Amino acid sequence: MGGAAFRSAATAVFSSSSSSSSSSSMAGRMRRVWTLSPAGLPLALSNSAWPSPFPRSFTLVASPPPLSSPTHLRLRGRAVARALLQDAAATIFSFSGAYSLVRSIDALTERNLIQKSLSRKIVHVLSGLLYMSTWPFFSTSAAARYFAAVVPFLNCIRLLSYGLRIFTDESLVKSISREGKPEELLRGPLYFVIILLLCVLVFWRDSPVGIVSLAMMSGGDGFADIVGRRYGTTKLPYNQEKSWAGSISMFAFGFLISVGMLYYFSAFGYFHFDQPEMVARVALISLAATVVESLPISHVVDDNISVPLTSMLSALLLFGP
Repeated sequence: MGGAAFRSAATAVFSSSSSSSSSSSMAGRMRRVWTLSPAGLPLALSNSAWPSPFPRSFTLVASPPPLSSPTHLRLRGRAVARALLQDAAATIFSFSGAYSLVRSIDALTERNLIQKSLSRKIVHVLSGLLYMSTWPFFSTSAAARYFAAVVPFLNCIRLLSYGLRIFTDESLVKSISREGKPEELLRGPLYFVIILLLCVLVFWRDSPVGIVSLAMMSGGDGFADIVGRRYGTTKLPYNQEKSWAGSISMFAFGFLISVGMLYYFSAFGYFHFDQPEMVARVALISLAATVVESLPISHVVDDNISVPLTSMLSALLLFGP
């Protein structure tokens, strides 16, 4: 039989009866396993006792190629190439989405369809959450997180170039700064993308720590500013710059978005979502981040640093590294 016939068959069983009356045939029925490679290499024979009244049988079992064989190396090379293409495509998609989001908000702000203060927080909320939601699009390779890190890294370079006035983009500056000054890009917006970079490199998608931290920074802190500016008439007794409405929104939206993102990633199998236990832990993390955000320390430590770092430390204590 030719090599092609062996490659096309994974298992073949040939049965033959034995009529010999010698002592060797009376010792018991034998099962013989013949192993061949897909390339039609010589067969290996192994015997095992088979105490059965049925005749002896021969089973041909196809074994995988050796790790150093050309077939294995070729298959491994194809798998690596597919992972690289998938990660490259996911990176382009993620960066294009982030760029399109900012440009869309810029256009709406220039037409006075969105207030400048509101546009800044819309970018704050959506950019972090949408970026995080693209993580499952990357492959399972070890290099996937580094491809994902390209997006916040390029945004860091972009903010530095505009903040240092190497390049100018007035629409971008207006949409993500408070007062329309390029120097502002070197504070809150730059801290924001640095935290994104930190979470993707250190925690990635298989750790609830980074996911909850980004959810609290993007969703919790973002909605606290939006609701607080609109309905925050009653100020906190220890901080007249923060309101009860903003703090309650910080806790509520941060908690709900964190739970939603954890459930989203658990659906892809990155970790197990134990609902009662995990929900209770997220509630404690949200409370800790809300308390820190309400403190009168914004002039010393930016919220884009204090909120995610508090969330990280709390999550590390509750979820573990």
